[in-house]
Amino acid sequence: MIRRLLMASLGLAGVVLLAGAAVCLTSGCSTLGYYAQSVGGHMAIVRSAKPVSAWLADDQTPAALKERLALSQRIRDFAVSELKEPDNASYRRYADLHRPAAVWNVVAAPELSLTLQTWCFPVVGCVGYRGYFDKAEAEGFAAGLASDADGKDAGGANAMEVNVYPVPAYSTLGALPGDWLADPLLSTFINYPEGELARLIFHELAHQVAYAKDDTVFNESFAVTVERIGGARWLAERGSAQARDDYERFNARREDFRAITRRYRDALDALYTGPLTDEAKRAGKAELMAKLRADYTTLKAERWGGFSGYDGWFARANNAAFGVLAAYNQLVPEFERLFEREGRDFERFYAEVKRLAKLPKAERRAALSSP
Repeated sequence: MIRRLLMASLGLAGVVLLAGAAVCLTSGCSTLGYYAQSVGGHMAIVRSAKPVSAWLADDQTPAALKERLALSQRIRDFAVSELKEPDNASYRRYADLHRPAAVWNVVAAPELSLTLQTWCFPVVGCVGYRGYFDKAEAEGFAAGLASDADGKDAGGANAMEVNVYPVPAYSTLGALPGDWLADPLLSTFINYPEGELARLIFHELAHQVAYAKDDTVFNESFAVTVERIGGARWLAERGSAQARDDYERFNARREDFRAITRRYRDALDALYTGPLTDEAKRAGKAELMAKLRADYTTLKAERWGGFSGYDGWFARANNAAFGVLAAYNQLVPEFERLFEREGRDFERFYAEVKRLAKLPKAERRAALSSP
């Protein structure tokens, strides 16, 4: 469930990784191992992918999978015809990964801040996460971040709060050459409810439309805006009554989740940026986190009928987890207003987003926030 909520992107796996590997090979980069695992992981995925048409023609393909693949292609066609997203080979192939996630992202934040640590790569700039195709490698890197600068046990004065979460899909921005390297459909999300499958495909394709270097919040908020608008349009125009009912129930829980986490994220941010001593902030933080989990228990019992799909997130909630949520939603209202100002015309909307993406970050945010 939380995988559907985050809709995360690895951050241009192929572009970052292939370009970065070339730089490391010529400059002696110390992170060559990271680039190598990323290139290898992405290549393993595309090697295992086959055209959807081949899966549909294969008598060995289960009927349920054929139905989902056929649905995915109707959604993919809708993305082109109605949302004006790129018409290319992305999501026209399918791969069964035989694992629960495409990648695992590692995020980190200080003890008394919601600001995510960033890592910088050639071509795409700085992002607030590192993606790993192997869960154990992700957890190993996270464990290192959770130790202080002197190599002491986790929880030292300089330790970071870390979060490792599964990612069902990622985008290479459509920047890799040839159809064979295009982003495929994956077993990690092909069985999502219809509305969520549509949103995910629309989100990932949006990353191919516009990208602002060093601005994760801009990029993810834009993609979330496209997925929300596109998902609502798909369900209204093409979705079945069952799909709309399923989505209404799922989205109601998601909106509750957003509301409770936004409330506590704002409270934590006010605490961290306030005038209290660090000792007082730690005490206030402990109190807020206890209240958060108590409120979640009440929400789950009174509104969700005991639904437990978010239990893992609340059990692991920390500054890093809150930082990720902010990155995906912070600028969505601004993008939604921009879409309205552009007459709800996707081509005009995309043109303006591309223009903003080329501006310096401060100018971009000011322009996006203007009435």
